[in-house]
Amino acid sequence: MIGDTTILSSNARLVEVILFLENEPVGKDKLGRLTGMEERILLDALRELQDYWEAHMHGLHLVEDKGTYCFLPATDLHDRLRDCYGKKVDRRLSKAALETLSIIAYSQPVTRRDVENIRGVASDNIVRLLREREYIKVVGRKDVPGHPCLYGTTKKFLFEFNLPSISALPKLSEIDRARFTNDEELYDAN
Repeated sequence: MIGDTTILSSNARLVEVILFLENEPVGKDKLGRLTGMEERILLDALRELQDYWEAHMHGLHLVEDKGTYCFLPATDLHDRLRDCYGKKVDRRLSKAALETLSIIAYSQPVTRRDVENIRGVASDNIVRLLREREYIKVVGRKDVPGHPCLYGTTKKFLFEFNLPSISALPKLSEIDRARFTNDEELYDAN
């Protein structure tokens, strides 16, 4: 298909670049907000994009999973990629997920609300992703109304990040420690 001149519509191209820039699965609602497209037009663009990538045998496929969309390596390439990239092929974490994971690692045990207060944005989807990947787990309940879950890191987190224990995490500066504990008094003092 080297001579094929199929051109994607501007809607499909816009969705394509947003999925590339987001670097993590994106739901239809968010794609709709980012593109300004109505759902029917957005779904047409996603279908066009998926058909295009599959028809041209690209190394990536557009994948829909639980209402979210992202690009993943084509399944026929997994065996060849495994030797070079191992778990990285399917397990890459976004910057937001790494930030959330580091907050939990440094502040554990911590509630989702505490993480959101430190990050300044909602983190429920990222916390769910980190639990699915078994990097964090529920380690207890906070003794406040509602008894929210307290999260901590797992042995898998230590293993995959090559840490013998949590105490092996790099030490934080005073400002970073204030940020990770959401301690405004310590933060304001610096």
